[in-house]
Amino acid sequence: MAGMWQCQVVTSASTAGAVRQGSLRELNLAVVLRRIAAADRPPSRAELAARTGLTRATVSAVVDDLIAGRLVVEAEPAPRTGAGRPARGLLLAADGPAGLGLEVNVDYLAACVVDLTGTVRHHLVRRADLRPASPADALARLAALAAEARAAAVRDGLTLAGAALAVPGLVGDGGLVRLAPNLGWRDVDVPALLAGHPLAEPVDGVPPLVVDNEANLAALGELYATAPGPRSFLHVTGEIGIGAGIVLDGALYRGARGWSGEIGHFPVQPQGRPCRCGGQGCLERYAGQEAILAAAGLPGAELPADTAATRLADLAEGGDPATLAALADAGTALGVAVAGVVNLLDLDTVVLGGGYAPLAPWLRPPVVAEISRRVLTAAWSPVTVRPAVLGAQSAAVGGATSVVRRIVDRPVGWLTRTP
Repeated sequence: MAGMWQCQVVTSASTAGAVRQGSLRELNLAVVLRRIAAADRPPSRAELAARTGLTRATVSAVVDDLIAGRLVVEAEPAPRTGAGRPARGLLLAADGPAGLGLEVNVDYLAACVVDLTGTVRHHLVRRADLRPASPADALARLAALAAEARAAAVRDGLTLAGAALAVPGLVGDGGLVRLAPNLGWRDVDVPALLAGHPLAEPVDGVPPLVVDNEANLAALGELYATAPGPRSFLHVTGEIGIGAGIVLDGALYRGARGWSGEIGHFPVQPQGRPCRCGGQGCLERYAGQEAILAAAGLPGAELPADTAATRLADLAEGGDPATLAALADAGTALGVAVAGVVNLLDLDTVVLGGGYAPLAPWLRPPVVAEISRRVLTAAWSPVTVRPAVLGAQSAAVGGATSVVRRIVDRPVGWLTRTP
């Protein structure tokens, strides 16, 4: 099949002239780099030729371009076992391009640098209640934190290939945050507010910032971190607000306008508590961080998500009755909402991320109970409910990883601008 596909491409390219030759090179670069990225051990040039159907000469030329562009490096050769020179395997470069992931949330700012191999090189967090801050002030603080992360990347010899910012709200075209209710943001033009900051300006070829919903980037982070794990799942991020990222067949589902996943505003009690969004009985009023803390009788809704989760986990492990009851009630409300999504989309995996990850031992049982009770297919098709691999880091890591994954998917873009 690979050989037939290659033949079709070559024939089409050869009849279309130089423009098609450029397209063919772009395709070959992507095919080879993806193979290297997905391999469970460093493949040699000969192995890549066999697996892709490309000629050895083509693979050799492509690999040379990838090495020159700092995307691929040669591994040390295996010990010689016979005649001839041992083949060298090929690896993604750990000292080439890197992605910068950023996050603005209600009670913290974060910046993360991930290299092409997917390794987190730096992760910086600044705690602050950002609800009283104006969008301009919050973004100015973020720009300062991003500058620290950029400097750390430069010290490591990395080149930032782009940045992605996670925001807990509805993000429209061009980085316009239509609504982030827990931050009090409405129609905030992030690129405009960052104009003049290095974060928003191309530096050394770095393109402008991409802005996305934090739950979407968290779901992408989980997808990349667990490959080749489940390719369809619901990733629920529990902070002061609650968001969900939906992954279907290995791709993020965004909806018609890019605003899918607002599970925090599912009504679990239609005539219930008023919500900041203007509705009533929303999930986050019963299963958000502040709601759980209040139900457990803990003051300090201002606690950052990881501190709050750690405090709740410590009390739950100690058998505190109020905390256990609060987590059980939150898990039940969460299970009601999740069951609706599972019924609608036929998902087999639910991931508890953000502040929910360390609380999974207590949230999971009531979530599973509600799924078992409400999902029509649960009796013969069980749904897996598990904590996120990345936990509270998932949005920033997912943002940074999305930058380097774009290079793996289309390396010609990076190679074109690499001196």
